[in-house]
Order: sequence, then C-alpha cells, then structure tokens
Amino acid sequence: MLRDTAPKPREGRIDRARRLRRELSLPEGLLWRELRKRPGGLKFRRQHPSGPYVLDFYCSDARLAIEVDGGAHGFGDRPGRDAARDAWFAVAGIATLRVPAKLVLSDLPRAVAWIEAEAGARLPLHHPALPGGPPPRDKLGEE
Repeated sequence: MLRDTAPKPREGRIDRARRLRRELSLPEGLLWRELRKRPGGLKFRRQHPSGPYVLDFYCSDARLAIEVDGGAHGFGDRPGRDAARDAWFAVAGIATLRVPAKLVLSDLPRAVAWIEAEAGARLPLHHPALPGGPPPRDKLGEE
C-alpha cells in the first residue's frame, strides 16, 4: 500500500465523517458492503475526511475519490459546488469518480466493476522502494 498523501482534514471534519459513517444512505451502504471486500485487492475507506470535504469513498493507492450522486446533485447550486470540489481534489492529484445512486441501486455488480476498473487504471506500475529496502536489481549485478 502506498503512503496516503491526501490533504489533511480541516478542523471538525473528522467528527463529521464519523457521524456520516453511522448515517450512510442506502446506495452508500450497499456499495460499502461490496467495497469493503477489497475488489481487485484495493482498499477503500468510507466517509474519508480530506481538506474541507468528506469523501464518500476513497482509494489511497489509486488516489481516487468515489462520490455516490443522488438526484439532488443535478439541481440548484450543487453542480457548481461539485465541480469546485472536484477541481480542488484534482489540484491535490486526486481524481473523482461520480457514480449515480441509480446505478448502484439497479446494477451493483456493474457499479463495483466500474469503480474497480477506474481505480486499477490509476495505480502506478510499481510501488516505490521503501527507505532502507533492497537496492535496485542492477546494483546487485543482476540485469
């Protein structure tokens, strides 16, 4: 697992995240039941606080935020707020995948497969060497 480099949560976000973990919506609860099984060997966190926001789900290895969007995300000022949030995370190197709640409710396996594919595509080709770990192969005389 790679080191988590997500922005640290701002004051009050950890308590809010804990409260949100107890109050998952139906689509979030169904999706969490599948993501906690670590599809594709990927670890996901639910209601992960980062900066001024709380992400629905977060995969730190892939630097991917997953947001479950219900119908309310298409009305009023929500599209603008969502775009600003996505841009804020993009600056931090975190991509946002917006999964419609309707998809989670109607075809959960497809939603999980989509998330797994998107996260897998963002994984680095290799994990960086740990400090004090073995030297690269060419330094050992191997090619």
